[in-house]
Amino acid sequence: MHFVAHGAGTPVLAIHGWTPDHRLMLGCLEPLFGRRAGYRRLYPDLPGMGRTPAPPSVASSDDVLAELDAFIGREIGDAPFLLIGESYGGYLARALARVRRSQVRGLALICPIGTAVEHAERRVPAHRVLRPDSGLVAGLEPHLAEEFAGMAVVQTPETLRRWREEVLTGLDAADRDAMARIRQRWVLRFDPEDGPPFERPAVILTGRQDASVGYVDQFALLPHYPRATFAVLDVAGHNLQFEQPALFDTIMAEWLERVAAE
Repeated sequence: MHFVAHGAGTPVLAIHGWTPDHRLMLGCLEPLFGRRAGYRRLYPDLPGMGRTPAPPSVASSDDVLAELDAFIGREIGDAPFLLIGESYGGYLARALARVRRSQVRGLALICPIGTAVEHAERRVPAHRVLRPDSGLVAGLEPHLAEEFAGMAVVQTPETLRRWREEVLTGLDAADRDAMARIRQRWVLRFDPEDGPPFERPAVILTGRQDASVGYVDQFALLPHYPRATFAVLDVAGHNLQFEQPALFDTIMAEWLERVAAE
């Protein structure tokens, strides 16, 4: 499994979402951790995404989870670590917190898939653009304009830059055949919340205008995470980390402080 690592100290495993690669997490987390010593950040590419291949044996989300668990065994071992997941990566992170409960000292979920995994079952708002820039979108190639405008709630030169560097680069690198194979068995065999509650510091960040995973299905997770801060950010979609970067940094920093206090 290809990965990038920065820093030294307590391991932090950051898991990106479906289709992008590690750059999605690198872009939003390095500014946060770059100001804090004592953390070793691990940014893997999931199988079939980025530079991690997905052989035919990887044919389900359970197989992806097994690859991640093996990665933890190699790079972290039995040491305590922090766990961060975005979107599909949040779904996998919740499952890892279940199987490695004794090691995970803090859990952060960024726009995670909620209780409804399949798109058709999710309760999501209609897509809305609250900070439009028609000139910016008009200057893009048609296929890029469609992708960016179809996701962005905030259209600015900065959100476009970060979307290009942190999202689009991964979309272009993905192995579509492998992902189609995994997608056929997308739901994990065991519910991530099947078991005792996760009673260490957690945070669940959602976007009020997130038309991909929404925010309602994530609220239903709260009984399983009694130490979770739950936030629904306005003027934020599925890329809330760079549509509301100041709030993202503040809430994530507060989560780190709660973890450190434990």
